[in-house]
Amino acid sequence: MKTLYTIGLLILSNIFMTLAWYGHLQFKTMPAFRNITLFGVIMISWGLAFFEYIFQVPANRIGYKEDGGPFSLFELKTIQEAVSLIVFTLITVYVFKTEKLAWNHLVGFGLIVLAVFFIFKKW
Repeated sequence: MKTLYTIGLLILSNIFMTLAWYGHLQFKTMPAFRNITLFGVIMISWGLAFFEYIFQVPANRIGYKEDGGPFSLFELKTIQEAVSLIVFTLITVYVFKTEKLAWNHLVGFGLIVLAVFFIFKKW
């Protein structure tokens, strides 16, 4: 169950992270945010990043082996990166609609899956 909680919290965290890091690039398409200053953008991004941490910190606490979870630090980071790329891709393609998923992205993601295999493989 801790595995599911950890991954679920990481997904929520990465939704907020993606919106904090890249969402402001879409402001020009939203009339209410079109003329916001850089300082305003930073404040909005920090506000979103706050929620990122609300989910990220418990995910790591629940998931970390030394706190009773199933994952080592390397495994937690690997899951985080894989989730981050999946969430980023879905938001970019289906929410922002600014990019198209191409074959080279799929090859790159395949290599990341291969990296996950090597991180989790007990040699």
